[in-house]
Amino acid sequence: MEFGVSFPTYVRAYEDVRRAEDLGFSHAWFDDSHMCYSELFSTMALAAHHSSRIRLGTFVLVPGNRIAPVVASAMATLNAIAPGRLILGVGAGFTGRNVMGFGPVARETIREHVEICRALMAGREARYSENGEERLIRFLHPDLGFVNVRDAIPIYVAANAPKMQELAGQAADGWIYAGCDPEGVRHGLGNVINSAQVAGRSGAIREVVALASACVLRPGDAVTSKRVINRVGPHAMVGLHTYWRPGEIPVSMFGPPALRTLAERYHRDYIMRMRTPLEKRFQEIHLGHLIFLKPGEEAYVNEDLIRLMSVTGTRDEVLTRLKELENAGVNQFVVRIVGTDARETLQEFSREIIGHYC
Repeated sequence: MEFGVSFPTYVRAYEDVRRAEDLGFSHAWFDDSHMCYSELFSTMALAAHHSSRIRLGTFVLVPGNRIAPVVASAMATLNAIAPGRLILGVGAGFTGRNVMGFGPVARETIREHVEICRALMAGREARYSENGEERLIRFLHPDLGFVNVRDAIPIYVAANAPKMQELAGQAADGWIYAGCDPEGVRHGLGNVINSAQVAGRSGAIREVVALASACVLRPGDAVTSKRVINRVGPHAMVGLHTYWRPGEIPVSMFGPPALRTLAERYHRDYIMRMRTPLEKRFQEIHLGHLIFLKPGEEAYVNEDLIRLMSVTGTRDEVLTRLKELENAGVNQFVVRIVGTDARETLQEFSREIIGHYC
């Protein structure tokens, strides 16, 4: 099992990336949510420049927010700074789309985006269409140092829903699962592998990544202690956050079924009582997303939410849960950072978990 770290992209994350590298983390991942956080590629460039071994990935980039040739150029440029250390993670988008009031990107858009980026990042021509017109495009000066198309950039697809898992099997080099449920991993990986086999891509999925926040309890800690809630609460609340649609706001579809009653209460008593006009309530729904709890949200961060949405427990309990994920097929567990300071989380996880995992 390898261990990564995922940031709500902030400019000085390069300091924490360098620290993570020294503490034994293999990967650093960056959110693509431009209305919430710092710009993705600028932040990754700093991290690439200030690190030497750790792999850097988008977690996950949202096709449609940027056209594929621009994404390919950005990734190939980063690949010139950090050769062979880049991963392009893509997905349908949650806050990256919804924070502007739009829904997730269609699967066919993601598929086309992956095909164009894969070709361009490998130095080949790609077929690109816009406004009904189609052209063959390529990087014109790949040998002059502007981009690096020699070192491969794998593409991972984030997919929790079955249809997206099928797409991962058809088009990706790796699969990203948002959560820490071994059964969810096992079931989803079956979908991914079956889809890959049908597409003639047996063995194509080489990496399985699972993401969750994590906290190692100290002697005397309660699961709902202030320290734990500060560590994992903003991520745990994602299980209750929801999409916004014109004219309606559905109950969250992100948390496991066991959270349905809590999600309904949060929707009824919190989201539907917000003062922001309905037509732009998506702004308030995603305020603080993965950074802080909005006033009143702490009332919903109970033990069930924490245990279902994070890997929290004593050291032995956390090690056991990670081993269960590994046995389900995960070969990289990614620790979700909340807020803009990862030092305590990185040090604790390295000391208590990475140093004892075998």
